[in-house]
Amino acid sequence: MLRSFPRAAPSSTSIRGPSIRTALRNSRTTPQLCTSDARKQQMRSVTHAISNPTLSQIEKRWEGMPPREQADLWMALRDRMKNDWHELTLQERKAAYWIAFGPHGPRALPPPGENWYVFKLTMLGVGISFIIFCAIRSLARPAPKTMNSQYQEMTNEYLKRQKTEPITGISSEGYVGKGMVQSKPRKGGIPSDDDE
Repeated sequence: MLRSFPRAAPSSTSIRGPSIRTALRNSRTTPQLCTSDARKQQMRSVTHAISNPTLSQIEKRWEGMPPREQADLWMALRDRMKNDWHELTLQERKAAYWIAFGPHGPRALPPPGENWYVFKLTMLGVGISFIIFCAIRSLARPAPKTMNSQYQEMTNEYLKRQKTEPITGISSEGYVGKGMVQSKPRKGGIPSDDDE
């Protein structure tokens, strides 16, 4: 079965000139081959201007073009821009600028009404969170009996009797602060231990 397949062409004996292997092994010729090929390719792609019908109204056609065509056009423009920019046509300059900096892709302008839509959704979220907050507050227990100014004043007196924080706190000489008082006065008077 293996004998039925034709053999490969003999190695470099039938090919004239140096083989690719020997050219790549020789360090002197490798950079010359690479740079000369690159120059030839660049000269081929740069020698002619891109046609005006291809570039006309690129601003309107760019979004509808297939990605491959967009890439090809941009690469052709990029190759043209590698040389002197004075050789570019006006259409090529405009197209290159628009492709590089125009309002398309991530720089596209927002569609009309998007700001109003975002504002409405934000207000809807704030409204729903306010309703949830009010519902949770309505189901919560009342404030504890210690959350009134009378109880907190009694706590201040207790702390003074205990001489708590004698250097800078409520028991220090000349203390001017409120101490523990932070709530409004209670409507029912002074709290007692029986209050629930």
